[in-house]
This record gives sequence, C-alpha cells and structure tokens, in this order.
Amino acid sequence: MAAAMSIASSLGLAVDDAIVLHDSNKLTVRLLPCDVVARVAPVAQQVAQFEIELAQRLAESGSPVAALDPRVEPRVHERDGFVVTLWIHYEPAAPGEIAPADYAHALQRLHAGMRTLDVPTPHFTDRVEQAQRLVASRDRTPALADADRELLSTRLRKLGREIGECGAQQVLHGEPHPGNVLTTTDGPLFIDLETCCRGPVEFDIAHAPDEVGRHYPGVDQDLLRQCRILVLAMITAWRWDRDDQLPNGRRLATEWIGQIRAS
Repeated sequence: MAAAMSIASSLGLAVDDAIVLHDSNKLTVRLLPCDVVARVAPVAQQVAQFEIELAQRLAESGSPVAALDPRVEPRVHERDGFVVTLWIHYEPAAPGEIAPADYAHALQRLHAGMRTLDVPTPHFTDRVEQAQRLVASRDRTPALADADRELLSTRLRKLGREIGECGAQQVLHGEPHPGNVLTTTDGPLFIDLETCCRGPVEFDIAHAPDEVGRHYPGVDQDLLRQCRILVLAMITAWRWDRDDQLPNGRRLATEWIGQIRAS
C-alpha cells in the first residue's frame, strides 16, 4: 500500500488515503482523493506488463474491459520490491448481481475481441497441471484426505485431457467469475486479465453463474458441464493449499469436494 501511494504521489496524483478493495495474490486499493485504483504485486509474482498490453489492445477494439487511468503514463511502476499499475475507478452502476443476459453478452463481446489478438498465452491445461501438482504434493496440501486427494487428482487428469481435445480454441479471460466483473454505467467490464489462457469458450463460461451459460449463443452444453466440474476441481485444489488466504476457504473446499463427488 505504501508503494502504491508513493508512486501515485510521485506522478502528481493527490493521495491522502487508501482503501483496500481486494487482497489475495495481488493487492487492489483505491487511492483517495485522486480516485484511482492501484493493483500491487511482488515483483517476482507479477505479469503486469502483459496485463497492461492486453487491456490496451482490448480497449482499442471496444471490448468490455476496465481501462488504465488516463492521467498517467500506461506502464508498470516499480518500487520497494513491488510493481504497481494504475486503473480507472468505476462507481457501481447499481446494487445487486449482473443480469445473466447482460453478463453473457459482455462475455461474448470480450471473446470476440480476444479472437482478434495474436498474443502468446498458456493453454488452460497448463493451469490444470498446476492444480494437479498441488494436489500431488502432501507437503503443500497436508490437510487433504487421501480419498479426496485421489478424487481431485482423477477429475483433474481425466477432464483436463478430455476438454483439451474438444471445441474450438481461442484466447480466453481465464477467470471471468463475478469477482472479476464490474457493474458500471457502461455495462459490465472485466478486470484481472493476468489469467488469460487459450481454450474453448466453455471453459470461461464455466466460471460464471449457471444461468449465464443459457444466454451465451452456440454453447456446447455437454462440454460446459464438463468444464464446470473441472473448474470446481481446480478451485477446490487451491483452497487446500496450506498458504491459501481466502476467508472460509477450507469450509468451501469441503463443500466443493462433496459436489465433485456427487457429480
């Protein structure tokens, strides 16, 4: 937070206070009174330059993504072992969830914009393999019961292979869940592009609420069902990580194990 405030001040923005908006692998803070959103990550764990370039290119194509703050140069700033990027703060347009049809339309527009990009991105199966390695490591997931470990390992391996061989492949957001969608007067806008990968659009849709998939045209519903189970297995694996900091993460992991077994 100190690094973000210091960088913003050095760029001529008025900063007296900072409000934490989100704290996970990356810290997101709202700086006041300049009203800019700063995203902060340790130097060793960041892909900020990739995210900035992607956001700029998608914004130029009219895709529904949050934009960088126009008052400062659009680049990655570094200080005290952290990298900081500065973004526009969007006031919520209205309370409540995004209507499924609006969510699906925005995601469809994002995918259309991403199809125009020629950028090197990992395949979604690379992230599946990361989850598999986590599940296989008893040191990193010491609280995971043997039966649950075997269940997760089997689902990740089987579904990752089957889905990887299905559907048209394109650049995806990677994690377009509700936490990565802003409700604004311009409609839904997607944030957190660092998770971009390549795969079938059903993998992205699987991160959204169930109803969204019913409004997205041309969806392979069988493939989407498989993707939903795969995504659930992945996020369950991450919740068992001994270093996971998500509030109630372990309770959610136990609940999700039951859903995966029922599937």
